[in-house]
Amino acid sequence: MSAKDKAKAKAEQAKGKLKETTGRVTGDKGLETEGRVEKTKGHLHDTVENLRQNVKKKHHQ
Repeated sequence: MSAKDKAKAKAEQAKGKLKETTGRVTGDKGLETEGRVEKTKGHLHDTVENLRQNVKKKHHQ
C-alpha cells in the first residue's frame, strides 16, 4: 500500500470516527451511522491493500 493510500484510509477512518462520536453525543442517529460507514470503508481499504501486498509477496516467492 502506498503511503498516500494508507494516509487516505487512515484519514477516512478518523473522519468517520469523528462523525460517529458527534452523532452519538448529539443524538443524531443519521450522522452516527454515516460516521460508522465511513470508518468501516477506511478499514476495508486498509484490508484490501494489505491483502494485495500479501498476494504479491506470495506470488514472487
